[in-house]
Amino acid sequence: MNETDTKRDTSTSDRRAHKKPVRIEDVARLAGVSPITVSRTLNQPETVAEPTRKAVELAIERLGYISNRLAGGLRATQTRTVGLIIPSLFSNIFAVSVRGMTDVFSQAGYQLLLGVTDESFDVELNHVVSFLGQRVDGIILTGGWHDKRTRLRLQQSGVPVVETNILPSDPIDMAVGYSNEEASYAMVKHLAHCGYRRIGIVTFPVLSNDRAHDRRAGYLRAVRDFDLVQRDTLIAETSYTLAGGALGFAAIVASNPDVEAIFLTQDTAAAGAIFEAMRRGLRVPGDIGIAGYDDADIALEFVPTLTTVNTRRYEVGATAAQMLLQRIQGEELVSTIADSGFEIVQRDSTHRPSN
Repeated sequence: MNETDTKRDTSTSDRRAHKKPVRIEDVARLAGVSPITVSRTLNQPETVAEPTRKAVELAIERLGYISNRLAGGLRATQTRTVGLIIPSLFSNIFAVSVRGMTDVFSQAGYQLLLGVTDESFDVELNHVVSFLGQRVDGIILTGGWHDKRTRLRLQQSGVPVVETNILPSDPIDMAVGYSNEEASYAMVKHLAHCGYRRIGIVTFPVLSNDRAHDRRAGYLRAVRDFDLVQRDTLIAETSYTLAGGALGFAAIVASNPDVEAIFLTQDTAAAGAIFEAMRRGLRVPGDIGIAGYDDADIALEFVPTLTTVNTRRYEVGATAAQMLLQRIQGEELVSTIADSGFEIVQRDSTHRPSN
């Protein structure tokens, strides 16, 4: 995993004071060259001597300089655009949040620019640099894990930033979401109260995904607290897809024929698990319980309907947009972190809790 920046050396009030953007003259001064040489390094690097080019590149890195791709003095103060960076397009879990954002932004006359990372820190950094170069008025990120270079670029830019779907302990600027660890813990607690003792979990790969990491942590804590069966083979990683859910389900069942319930931390993956159970002739919940996460529309269309975690995705998106607009318009926020909460939704794919 790329190194993340987990330390802060400024207070909350100081760190988000709107800074003046780093200018090309600042880079030139630090590198000991002329602004024209900096411009040539950016636009025609092959015409600049290697030692000079390296000095300019080092100064750019240290200052977090972003080249303005728009026409210099002709641009308006605001572009009325916002950059949105999400991990994937393979799941509908982000579509509802994006709808919440667009409903708010469209009313205010703003447009969203979209970047997809595929859970890559380097790709996220490229999107951030590109958006800042286009002088977006704000940026919305998914999660709280980022490369330290990404954090530096955003901190130096002074552009308002909202991190979503998580409550980071050290946000770049603002955040709206919920505790993924507590939501996962609550679901496992619910399954324990339904009478299940051997509970498996299927998550996304945790290497670069803090939401997956926290959901696994919540599962492990609940297993200990409720004295459930602990086995490494009750934990599997998969993709966001139907096929991924089926594979995760199959892996756990193969190693644990006695497993009683499986918690898949995304509803599409849970759908794949239900289909795989059907292919094996297993009754849900008669032979095995299955629970999901996110309460997508599809959760109500299964037979049986899916027990899941409602993470209020539309509200997360709408709130993120509202917070960003307030900051863009120069308003002070009462709080820079908004907890949208979550809710366990009991349906037919698991047994009912015992009284």
